[in-house]
Amino acid sequence: MRRLLKFTASAVIHRVGCIPCRLQSGSPPAPLGARILTNPDDVFQHNMWDHVQWSPEQMQKAREKAEENSRERIPVEEQVRYDREANKYWNEFYEMHQNKFFKNRQWLFSEFPELLPQGCEVRHPPRRQVGEGMVCSETRVREQTSRGDQQEDSLTNSHDAIREEQQQSAYDSVVKPQSVTAYPGQHASFRILEVGCGTGNSVFPIINALRGSDAFLYCFDFSSRAIQLVKEHPDYDPAVCHAFVQDVCDGASLFPFPPVSLDIILLVFVLSSIHPGRMQEVLNRLAVYLKHGGTILFRDYGRYDLSQLRFKRGQCLSENFYMRQDGTCVYFFTKDEVSQLFNDAGLEEVQNLEDRRLQVNRRKKVMMHRVWTQSKYRKSLEHGPSNTDHWPH
Repeated sequence: MRRLLKFTASAVIHRVGCIPCRLQSGSPPAPLGARILTNPDDVFQHNMWDHVQWSPEQMQKAREKAEENSRERIPVEEQVRYDREANKYWNEFYEMHQNKFFKNRQWLFSEFPELLPQGCEVRHPPRRQVGEGMVCSETRVREQTSRGDQQEDSLTNSHDAIREEQQQSAYDSVVKPQSVTAYPGQHASFRILEVGCGTGNSVFPIINALRGSDAFLYCFDFSSRAIQLVKEHPDYDPAVCHAFVQDVCDGASLFPFPPVSLDIILLVFVLSSIHPGRMQEVLNRLAVYLKHGGTILFRDYGRYDLSQLRFKRGQCLSENFYMRQDGTCVYFFTKDEVSQLFNDAGLEEVQNLEDRRLQVNRRKKVMMHRVWTQSKYRKSLEHGPSNTDHWPH
């Protein structure tokens, strides 16, 4: 295992020249960090290096490790129990760690400036050091070709028809039962929803940035303990934020705001905790609530991240989907999978990146490769059903 996780600085330098094309194209670069390791002697000068690519040999070793730790699967009957009692495990997690397990994600505004409505500024945001902002060491395919013959076109058209049917079904299931005259944040001109907010590590940086603006934040988690901690926080302000308990996988539950009303939906390290078989349904439903032109901001674990390779045999639920020792679950995405999920929800790709970094333990002289996916997907500006059709004012 140590041989897999520890790579020589010279090997890292050899690959770091392969900077992703986002830094070389004519379009504005995404601020995924600019600390590039060019001298192997400097590797232990910082805790994190950006845009580090693996050699084919390193990729093969990671693939073999993931195959090895996924050979032995958790029995199906146990999987059902973990899925059914997921909120219990997350409640126990937050009961144990309170709000001290994660750091506040001040990096959100440099990665996702879309979170700030026009006129808002962030005061002195610190540069992030760890991708998902975790305190503990156990942290948490697009280029589909449309080329081909008539048969491939026919299959594509069939897939598009199924996708449109699923999107309409999601819209109907959400919109038709709802009829409300007032809701929290209804007078705001800019609305944000965070899905799976936990104890508020994204919520409070956003609240502090939105104060004094005409913007409003919704946030929810299916852990009642997490929402309790959010509401007990001294920075929680009902004038700016509405926190509530909800299971995003429960299609029968209603959100406290109308469809087509959100400018931004934030999905940060939450989709990975959902069973892969439910991810598409979740995204289809969330897309209904976006305004046309609204955006989903997404960041999560990438395939062969250090945390995936650390799993032992017997912790695998299904391919690339694992259960941690505390009963919570995590999936590891590829860019192509992310693209497929969001495209099938009817959203347009704005950004879809693989964020590879070299994390360094300077005291132990250990180098560890981290992999995250970061994406932005927008709802088309084309005319669609309006929230005013079903939500009287």
